[in-house]
Amino acid sequence: MKVLAGNSNRPLAEAIATYLNVPLTRASVRRFSDMECFVEIHENVRGEDVFVIQSTSYPANDNLMELLVCMDALRRASARRITAVMPYFGYARQDRKPHPRTPISAKLVANLITTAGANRVLTLDLHAGQIQGFFDIPTDNLFAEPYIVRDIREHKDGNAAGLVIVSPDVGGVVRARAIAKRLEADLAIVDKRRERAGVSEVMNIIGDVDGRDCVLIDDIVDSAGTLCNAAAALKDQGAKSVSAYVTHGVLSGGAVARVAASPLKELVISDSILATEAVRLAKNIRQICIAPLIGEAMRRISEETSVSSLFD
Repeated sequence: MKVLAGNSNRPLAEAIATYLNVPLTRASVRRFSDMECFVEIHENVRGEDVFVIQSTSYPANDNLMELLVCMDALRRASARRITAVMPYFGYARQDRKPHPRTPISAKLVANLITTAGANRVLTLDLHAGQIQGFFDIPTDNLFAEPYIVRDIREHKDGNAAGLVIVSPDVGGVVRARAIAKRLEADLAIVDKRRERAGVSEVMNIIGDVDGRDCVLIDDIVDSAGTLCNAAAALKDQGAKSVSAYVTHGVLSGGAVARVAASPLKELVISDSILATEAVRLAKNIRQICIAPLIGEAMRRISEETSVSSLFD
């Protein structure tokens, strides 16, 4: 197998390559003066099983185009199989038509990836599971759940007594319930009403959180408005402490400052998206590495063994 890294999250790609004990494929992925993307691969990849690691995070369009050009270069170089490894799948929140005359951009991106030459896709915690069906090629959706559960146990000294797993909205109940079941913890739900995009208003807390340690679970934190409002509502209901575990730390705009000023004791995110300087300096934001998870899935795909057994 060969591993090719784009520029979106080089540290994660290097960590995955270290886990696999496979050197990153030598290549130039750069921009022309007008910002056109150019890729040149400096190794023979004919007949090889190649994995392209690229999160389509900010700048989403540049990183997506970089992924597409990388795969086209590999296809034209006669790679045997190309797997697009996308720790963070951008455009995943545009998975349906919420209003008339709006696009389903997640499907468009799936078509682009397939047309560019991908034979299969490997991604992590898709915003909506049905996006797997947008691809006409095999798609593996990994779950960060085991890493989140392990980290919660380590930081709770193995004691889940008094712990409440909280979904910040109704849509995330399945995810939160799965983690609560593993931890044998109680479940609570924040009922919120979103007046417009990017703005959320907490309405009610479903469940008993008084005097309990609350852990919010979500897949994406972008503006952090939902998380911070949920944390404030939980504290208002008597929660002893509030932490949050989120797979993808988009954290755009003033999100980091918002988290720092919120009642959140800690926000834990994975390194699926390259941390900005603000995230690295934030006192109450911490990253956990998911390179072993992605690396092991890549190894199993290359060896044609089970990926789903990773979560048994």
